[in-house]
Amino acid sequence: MPNAQAPSRRSFLASTAVAAVAVAGGVPLLGACSGSSGGDRTEGATTGKKLQDILPTFVGSDVVQPDVPSKNGSALGFTTALPASRLAVSVPKKLGKGSTVTVMAPLWGTPPKSGNPYWTAMDEAIGVKVNWQNQDGNTYGQKLGAVLASSSVPDAVVVPAWELGGKIPSAINNKFADLGPYLSGDKVKEYPNLAAIPTGAWQRAVFGGKLRGLPMPASDIPNIAPYYRVDLFKEKGYEAPTTTQEFFDLAKEVTSARNKVWGCGDMTWAAYKFFGVLDEKPTCWKLVGDKLVHRIETDEYLEALEWSRSLYSAGLVHPDAKAETGDIGNLFAAGKVWMYNADISDWYGKTVVQRGDNPDFSMAAMDYFHHDGGKPRLYAGSPSNIWAFINKNADEATVRDILAIANFTAAPYGTKEQRLKAYGVEGIHHTVKGDEITKTETGNNQVFATYEYIASPQQFFAYPNHPDVAEGMVGWQQRMGAFLTKPLFYGMQVQEPNRWAELSSQFEDLEKDIVRGRKKVADMQQAVSDWRSRGGDQLRDWYRKLLDESGGQAS
Repeated sequence: MPNAQAPSRRSFLASTAVAAVAVAGGVPLLGACSGSSGGDRTEGATTGKKLQDILPTFVGSDVVQPDVPSKNGSALGFTTALPASRLAVSVPKKLGKGSTVTVMAPLWGTPPKSGNPYWTAMDEAIGVKVNWQNQDGNTYGQKLGAVLASSSVPDAVVVPAWELGGKIPSAINNKFADLGPYLSGDKVKEYPNLAAIPTGAWQRAVFGGKLRGLPMPASDIPNIAPYYRVDLFKEKGYEAPTTTQEFFDLAKEVTSARNKVWGCGDMTWAAYKFFGVLDEKPTCWKLVGDKLVHRIETDEYLEALEWSRSLYSAGLVHPDAKAETGDIGNLFAAGKVWMYNADISDWYGKTVVQRGDNPDFSMAAMDYFHHDGGKPRLYAGSPSNIWAFINKNADEATVRDILAIANFTAAPYGTKEQRLKAYGVEGIHHTVKGDEITKTETGNNQVFATYEYIASPQQFFAYPNHPDVAEGMVGWQQRMGAFLTKPLFYGMQVQEPNRWAELSSQFEDLEKDIVRGRKKVADMQQAVSDWRSRGGDQLRDWYRKLLDESGGQAS
């Protein structure tokens, strides 16, 4: 699994996705920006009535009731583990008709051997045999591009959002099936677990004017959390900071290079939230007056970089972060770093490992704040970022068998289907004792995150062995969700013209150089000026037309 404290956006999103599944009437299309005059559009976005006609009907699931309900867009929380005899059933009738399908998906780890008990049990439960073509997640984009450029495309292919560069979006439009005839409107009711997937996740699965993707839903709430060691803070009588100055002062007090303890890791990702910076494309624009302004053109973007830089220049950041080596999360767990930012799944991942040796270990995510105090300015994220697509040449029987797989894998927590998908066969891959579900060695070697990528239910956190963590994670999301606003182009699957696909690619490395003191903030200002002249202003005009014709929202 990729892991870095100053990650590339691609590797960070990848590690986020893997961590999350491993521990658990308007203008229909943008004609003015389209690359073609008919057929499937390869540029722009699908909105308005056209989008509504495409989307599946939402029918919420009542098969299982969560211990902690969703609020303000939070995940569901579960603090108990039921014995197999009390699990609910969400797929009472086997929907698969016995075909064999090939599925290409990323995998971080060593793939289990074909015919292993886990895959066999899943095949039998669903009624479809899957031949997995797992590819190394770290180099998945390279393999993906090669496969989509060839004439030999598997029956189903998983595509993460961080791989949507270059020619991948147009390949999606040309290579994959329209699932609308099977899922749009009330048709989805034939697959109840797919019907329970939030509508926003489906909106992001619309490519080229067609419903092509089967989504893995994500929460609107930022997945990046700023963590602190609650147990260590308590020993010293510290409180979680509520301004960036308090954060700086606290990191300075904690830091002792002589004792090999530092206040924090790289905090750039959290800084963007502290200063209210917009997110990545397409939600990287805001209206200032009557003009669209990109995130890199805003004062808050530069201020966030300057503050992150100040932590480095004062010597408050662990040296490994500057060198971009090692694992800051592990240093945090060891007490060598007291604050860091990472995916929200780290809350459980670190806790379950550390409490084995240190029962008093406690960490939490500090609430986001506006940099100078008060309410944070948080933007809703993408409702889905990973999709499975079906080969456009697949016959109806194959499509329906893949949908049968998706309906099974989208089963909610607390069902027989989810237990099998996540933990394998009881007695072979896991054991259940009280509120503890424990994977066996065989389970660790065979039950990898694979099926999750075909389709997943609404986000949930289920940690019966550490209920305080599940409650803490959901509670944090609920509090942060109260401050969310939807940015322009929220929920839209926007396909930019290829000529601008790599326009902003250099900013990521420049950001890292600036906060580490290798470049100056003035270098970013010059890069933004160059961006405008190299196509940024044209891209702005393109998005302005999309805004004018769509209203800036998916629906």
